Amino acid sequence: MQKLLGGQIGLEDFIFAHVRGETKEVEVTKTEDALGLTITDNGAGYAFIKRIKEGSIINRIEAVCVGDSIEAINDHSIVGCRHYEVAKMLRELPKAQPFTLRLVQPKRAFDMISQRSRSSKCPVEAKVTSGRETLRLRSGGAATVEEVPSEFEEEASRKVDDLLESYMGIRDPELASTMVETSKKTVSVQEFARRLDSVLGEFAFPDEFVVEVWAAIGEAREACG
Repeated sequence: MQKLLGGQIGLEDFIFAHVRGETKEVEVTKTEDALGLTITDNGAGYAFIKRIKEGSIINRIEAVCVGDSIEAINDHSIVGCRHYEVAKMLRELPKAQPFTLRLVQPKRAFDMISQRSRSSKCPVEAKVTSGRETLRLRSGGAATVEEVPSEFEEEASRKVDDLLESYMGIRDPELASTMVETSKKTVSVQEFARRLDSVLGEFAFPDEFVVEVWAAIGEAREACG
């Protein structure tokens, strides 16, 4: 808050407070690997829809919106799960078989943060993308303002996120960022694989995927000097 009052947060930065609103259930049929979701969490057991890809399966379901909290998948509560665990559950759902999402829509404090029109998934999300700093609210400590990622980190995370979408069917920039951060402390793909197992072992990433990620991070490092 001191940083906020002191003008250390850019005009395009924002604070999102989730106040429980309407609960809704939607039925989704997974017709392709990628649902078109980017999921995040608040570190306290609640996963949220951060972004929805235009033209995706989820984008065609009018009731689903950016900011919704995912409470359950097929009546199985996911409260207490991290965002990457939720992403893994959704990835493992079989194709052509309908499943149910129980969502909690947040109450909205401003008219500008409203239900999307039919042509766009909550357009406010697309506008808040270029702040110079990021405000992080942590469940176990004070809020901190951190510098935006370097050019290399952004490029590497983008490449890894693309690979995650092809592998998991769901974009996850935070998971991609974690993998890039893990790579900084390694000098070989074998060491990278071992560190991934220790940090993200629950994903059981196949060897060929880890090799692709390592190569993508290397390409980003070379491109950015």
